[in-house]
Amino acid sequence: MSMRLREFDNITNEQIASWIDSYIHSERDRLLLKRKLCDGIPFDPLSEEFDLSVRQTKYIVAREKERLLHYLKA
Repeated sequence: MSMRLREFDNITNEQIASWIDSYIHSERDRLLLKRKLCDGIPFDPLSEEFDLSVRQTKYIVAREKERLLHYLKA
């Protein structure tokens, strides 16, 4: 079973942001992931904010979320 951040109701946005800062090295990807996971911004406005296509935005979020979950499982 895949671990997902939303399954942990007791995790605060501050903790998620701290993990992102610790494990995601690209500044753009850190900001993008925080905006998605902590702020809950939908993909369309997020892609406009970062001047990316919606497809690129979804790919980056999925890739970096998997990277984050990999570190958290270890």
